[in-house]
Amino acid sequence: MTNTFRYLPDTKQDQEEMLSFLNVSSIDDLFEDIPKEIRLEGELNIPEAVPEPLLLKKMQQLASKNKNANNYPTFLGAGTYDHYIPSVVNHMISRSEFYTAYTPYQPEISQGELQAIFEFQTMVCELTGMDVANSSMYDGFTSLAEAASLAISSTRRSKVLVSKAVHPESRSILNTVARGQEYTVEEVNLVDDVTDLRGLKEQMDKSIAAVIVQYPNFFGSIEDLAEIKKIADTQGALLIVSANPLALALLQAPGKLGADIVVGDMQPLGIPMAFGGPHCGYFAVHKKFMRKVPGRIVGQTTDEQGKRGFVLTLQAREQHIRRDKASSNICSNQALNALASSICMSALGKQGIRQMAQLNIEKADYMAKCLQKAGFIIINQSPFFNEFVVELPRPIKDFNTKLLEAGIIGGFDLESDYGFDNQMLIAVTEQRTKEEIDQFVKVLEEVVND
Repeated sequence: MTNTFRYLPDTKQDQEEMLSFLNVSSIDDLFEDIPKEIRLEGELNIPEAVPEPLLLKKMQQLASKNKNANNYPTFLGAGTYDHYIPSVVNHMISRSEFYTAYTPYQPEISQGELQAIFEFQTMVCELTGMDVANSSMYDGFTSLAEAASLAISSTRRSKVLVSKAVHPESRSILNTVARGQEYTVEEVNLVDDVTDLRGLKEQMDKSIAAVIVQYPNFFGSIEDLAEIKKIADTQGALLIVSANPLALALLQAPGKLGADIVVGDMQPLGIPMAFGGPHCGYFAVHKKFMRKVPGRIVGQTTDEQGKRGFVLTLQAREQHIRRDKASSNICSNQALNALASSICMSALGKQGIRQMAQLNIEKADYMAKCLQKAGFIIINQSPFFNEFVVELPRPIKDFNTKLLEAGIIGGFDLESDYGFDNQMLIAVTEQRTKEEIDQFVKVLEEVVND
């Protein structure tokens, strides 16, 4: 017989025994302290409970309405990407000692978790060219806002400059945090697909705590970090770079080009798209900012017997309780997703990550050339990684509707965030095949000729 009521917290007899112990006659008596005028009268306006098998069928029917990257090739990036994830990643993070692990305050029973986080920090430092990384943050967007807060706190200045080529959601969160911490955010305009360096120079003054850029930027193009660093240095401002960690396998590390703080999202390395989250942000700095890094840092040490060991170091979770003096109020991390990224990077190895990054460049380049050959205009004037912008002769929704009918998830419409009419941001990862790219271009041509 099917168990119709799987999640019963107690029986009627249990309830009667508890009421007797409390010396009350009914469950309603437990709510006597709540004024009657604010108590709920009657039943909640929700469907009645159904047996578990029927509920599962209903949920599966609803889930099947989603068009996802497991069934459809996707060219939609804009912050979340369809990348190869070695099967070992899910096997490892599904081990109970990892997916049920709490914050490793007690190093004597948490060495596995602590070492995993330490390795994550080490790999982030190698990719970014920085000295110190924390044990992760919620996502790349909040990491960027935290970097701005650190810059404001360190320089004791009142303003940050952020390029419009930085992800719109990053800029939105940055503005939200700035209002709370009472500093000003000014945006730097674009020249074609990159930051306007001349405009940046004109906006620089002694009130600027930091210049924030993305690498590659939101349009997939590569910013000139070395030149931007020179401009920031003219007024003693810090350079904050939000970088795609996969792209860093081939691009020059931001730390080698003068970045003071490097942040980003580890989603391209081992974390599934999952309809937009959860992600895992990274945060890396030069040694001089080490004690101001938000969140947790795992350090390597030795025990009484001289054996290698790992501990949370430099700061405690409670360090940011005094809000008026805090550089951050972040006190948590994404250890499980950080572990997923660590396993992914370890499984691929240095050469594997480079090959994966190279495929992104080559496939995006192939698609851009195919679109140009078909008569479409590619907006990007600078070299790009795995995303680029194409201009189409009709509204983007017309093309995306036809692409979906053809079994393809199209690109990102830039009109809502940038006001760019008929421009689509296309992501081409190593997962996309030549056949899928060719079919995408073919559908676009059919829409134009329809």
